[in-house]
Amino acid sequence: MIRVGIGGWFYEPWRGTFYPDGLAQSRELAYASAKLDIIEINSTYYRAQTPSTFAKWRDETPDGFMFSVKAPMFATNRKVLADVGPAVEKFASGGVAELGPKLGPIVWEFAPTKQFDAADFGAFLALLPDAIGGMPAMHVMDVRHPSFKCQAYLDLARRRGVVTVFTDADDPASFADLTGRFVYARVKRTDARWANGFRPRDLDRLAERARWWSAGREPEDVPRVDSALLTTGSQRDVFMLIISGDKEKAPAAAMALRKRLGAAAA
Repeated sequence: MIRVGIGGWFYEPWRGTFYPDGLAQSRELAYASAKLDIIEINSTYYRAQTPSTFAKWRDETPDGFMFSVKAPMFATNRKVLADVGPAVEKFASGGVAELGPKLGPIVWEFAPTKQFDAADFGAFLALLPDAIGGMPAMHVMDVRHPSFKCQAYLDLARRRGVVTVFTDADDPASFADLTGRFVYARVKRTDARWANGFRPRDLDRLAERARWWSAGREPEDVPRVDSALLTTGSQRDVFMLIISGDKEKAPAAAMALRKRLGAAAA
């Protein structure tokens, strides 16, 4: 399955463009979730949310919809990651399980200054729960320092079964090597000059990447650490989030991409 979506749903410039005039702010999540397959929740990175809030978000969205959730910054912005066990436990037991079957990938975002240390990062990965609320946990590492562009990190992530974010942007630290059982891509190239945020050929390119990943193969036009391309493999779920760039175009870009994918999309 290929899921296409956006980051967040509260954004004033979307009112009157993506959201219809007069739509109550309290109805924006319901509206957005009817048009898209996934939304990345960013507020959880900055502050804890109550179980009732997660339950409210679950109930406002249709069956089959999914959220990805950013883990809290107090669990990742640490000098020593091996010490964050209590913070990880607090997040995992703090109500996110109320999303139920709509709980998708959990994104652990690290500061651009956080360098790769194999022992410390391995200790951190060992702290992550295998399940949340009785459902298998889908952990995603958003690593941003160039030191992660090494075979040692790839080997560690693959042993632990965690996915690595591919950020499609002018970011030399990002790479698209597959390390887990699904793909999580954050696209940051929307351009306000285009009605759908991208030139048509660029939307076609994004759709083709998603199809390749979903089929168990790897596109050749993405940066990688390991030069060996995977030509055959198991089918994978793909999560493609239109996150920023000219953010006012993110919903239009996501819907246009979803339309190109047709039956392949959720």
